[in-house]
Amino acid sequence: MDFSSFFKAYPYTLSEEEIKLDVKHIIDHHYENTDNFKSRKFIYSALEITSLNPTDGEKNITTLVEGINKTDEENPELPMPAAICVYPALVEIVRNSLTEDVNITTVIGFPHSQTFPEIKIAEASLAIMNGATEVDMVLNVGKFLNGEYTELYDEISEVKAACKDKVLKVILETGLLKTPDNIFKASLLAMEAGADFIKSTTGKTEPTNLNAVYTMCRAIRAYYEKTKIQKGIKIAGGVKTTQDALMYLTIVKEILGEEFMSTDYFRIGSSSLGELLKQEIAKL
Repeated sequence: MDFSSFFKAYPYTLSEEEIKLDVKHIIDHHYENTDNFKSRKFIYSALEITSLNPTDGEKNITTLVEGINKTDEENPELPMPAAICVYPALVEIVRNSLTEDVNITTVIGFPHSQTFPEIKIAEASLAIMNGATEVDMVLNVGKFLNGEYTELYDEISEVKAACKDKVLKVILETGLLKTPDNIFKASLLAMEAGADFIKSTTGKTEPTNLNAVYTMCRAIRAYYEKTKIQKGIKIAGGVKTTQDALMYLTIVKEILGEEFMSTDYFRIGSSSLGELLKQEIAKL
């Protein structure tokens, strides 16, 4: 594939300052309309309740799943979250404990993607065999920064093939990509290679931010306008408060539009946001 021609077909000329100004404009003019009960319920339905700790094991993951199983009993007004996200070796525990219609997400090449492509393919295949319905794959940022686009494209394509009909999300690590141009190009490459979603960060390096998510949305919009194929966005890494989530939702909604306002195209990954939203929704 000729990546020089591919990237030229998707020009992106906004500077960091222009992006900051546009983000500020969107938040200043549209956040107030997003800050409501309906948005909170939607965000909860789009949550991937995440546990990616070195101390994770059968006991705490089972407890996590049991809490989600009891959602209807504890708060009938609350929707189910979109997914539970755990390490590959813990997927089977989630599958065996889960009684609700909730996706099981896992991570591969996590957190730095510095392993063999064959390991990532095997990791994805084994996780799916054990019950994963979605796979979050970390982009090899070093290869991207070195311009090894063909190798990256092939790797993502091969992992997508291993996922078969399951959802593949590619984690860009936007904080390491640094520039809007890099984030835009990495987004396009991942989508073209077969990613169903692009995801901001692992949460293990630089946290996500509004400007990076803005650029990811611009890439998704450009790709959609050219190919008519919708790709999703997952925001993760530092989304700790309801206000954080509402600001991200505002950006995504204003750039991508209502047709992207479903859990098929919008997700937030967090380990702590779920409890905050539960408390807020119960009070409203």
